[in-house]
Amino acid sequence: MRKKISMIGAGHVGEHAVKEMLARELGDIVLLDIVEGMPQGKALDMAEAAPLLGYSYFAKGSNNYEDIADSDVVIVTAGLARKPGMSREDLLEKNFKIIRGIAEQIKKYAPNSYVIVVTNPLDAMVYTVYKVLGFERNRVMGMAGALDATRFRAFIAMELGVSPEDVQAMVMGTHGDLMVPLPRFASVSGIPITELLDKETIDRLVERTRKGGGEIVSLLKTGSAYYAPGAAVAIMVESIIKDKKRVIPTSVYLNGEYGIKDVFIGVPVVLGEGGAEKIIELDLNDEEMAALRTSAEHVKKLEEEVDELFKKFA
Repeated sequence: MRKKISMIGAGHVGEHAVKEMLARELGDIVLLDIVEGMPQGKALDMAEAAPLLGYSYFAKGSNNYEDIADSDVVIVTAGLARKPGMSREDLLEKNFKIIRGIAEQIKKYAPNSYVIVVTNPLDAMVYTVYKVLGFERNRVMGMAGALDATRFRAFIAMELGVSPEDVQAMVMGTHGDLMVPLPRFASVSGIPITELLDKETIDRLVERTRKGGGEIVSLLKTGSAYYAPGAAVAIMVESIIKDKKRVIPTSVYLNGEYGIKDVFIGVPVVLGEGGAEKIIELDLNDEEMAALRTSAEHVKKLEEEVDELFKKFA
């Protein structure tokens, strides 16, 4: 049976994710945006590329939430992007209003879907969606770790001059400067990077990973990253749609795992037909655990701000 995927937000991240999902033939896709004509135009452009690129599915552009009805997976990329000098937290109130409204539409039209949130500040926005939807925690997740991990992998590959395919890495924590890249769990074809790189170099790559999004924002000046985020979304959706059981760092609601409760934060997760099916608990050392807890405390404060916004705009 053909699957149905809905992308809410037809900006750069949304459109690149849709193109990648079409290339992977994951299902029929609705590309939805409030700007009239824009999602329709992008969807038509992708349809015209289908004979050349060899995919058999099409995206439908829409401005109507009714078109997301009965979606298997809904992805939310809509919202304001960061500008130079703006932190993810600066976006909180503005994007809260947007995301809460979108979540209400998802609840109305796609109540059986799995939902992946991409909008920043990520962990706070996925918490907002979770609160509105009231879905089981395995059905609501945030895309951040997949992006942070691919950046870490890319930087390691560049440093060593090896194929990025052979590099594996794990990044946990919040999507921001307090993320927790884990060099101890990074390798090249099974070889720990600690055997290949000195500590100073590893520390530099860790810091570059933490600042990865900001580095692109500062270079672009009028926007933020979209190629890697779009690909990260597609990988997560593919694992769910095809029940691939891939282990992907994902922002999920912790209920005691890692000693953390009631916080959305990035951890290794098995993604399959049941959504976030299993949280993998790594045996972190004291330094890694302290960094994860610091990250969780930061997110908890943002979630408390979200709770206040729910009251303010009740």
